[in-house]
Amino acid sequence: MTTLALGPSWLDPDYLINTFGIIGILTIVFAESGLLIGFFLPGDSLLFTTGLLVVTDKLDTPLLLICTLIALAAVGGDQVGYLFGRKVGPALFKRPDSRFFKQENVEKAHDFFEKYGPKSLVLARFVPIVRTFTPIIAGVSRMNYRSFITFNIIGGVLWGVGVTLLGAALGQVDFVHKHIEAILVGIVLLSVLPIAIEFLRARSKSNKGAGASSAPTDSDDAPAHAPRGRHAKR
Repeated sequence: MTTLALGPSWLDPDYLINTFGIIGILTIVFAESGLLIGFFLPGDSLLFTTGLLVVTDKLDTPLLLICTLIALAAVGGDQVGYLFGRKVGPALFKRPDSRFFKQENVEKAHDFFEKYGPKSLVLARFVPIVRTFTPIIAGVSRMNYRSFITFNIIGGVLWGVGVTLLGAALGQVDFVHKHIEAILVGIVLLSVLPIAIEFLRARSKSNKGAGASSAPTDSDDAPAHAPRGRHAKR
């Protein structure tokens, strides 16, 4: 199999799986599901590649077992993120930016959570970066725990098992074998597409807001020699 020629080698799914095996897969899924340091990890392409390697006998782990473990890791990661959010609370929104933490990511996840409510825990699974911060925001917002765990399990299974099975299904197609690198690049690009769209929308709103603030007001249009005060009526 060719390797994914996108980004550093330590973010290449094929490299990660061959180097760290099933433990590495589960660790990355767990971290990306709810740890602040996991937002940059290659979740979607990693799961797809995992399913592909299982059906091509390059990963010696039964598909049912690996899907079960991935689902548990995904649900467990969200659980940790939720508990972290409940403990940290509003302080998270005051945390300064650093190399591995950007306040804009928290705000983006907060807006996503506010827009979609509990079901955001399912939808966010398929949006890179947002999926890492959404369970934390759910904890900050003190979302009802029973609702959280319900949507957490649904999202963890749909994403973790679903993407892995997709890789397993397509891994048996000859076309996929011949174009695996291009397909993985495509998966990564599709993963970041929602973020790119959201960025363009935010930029468009920002430009419109700047244009509105710079538009001349009625007072600006008044001629400089216009009469004022009590003399205006003469």
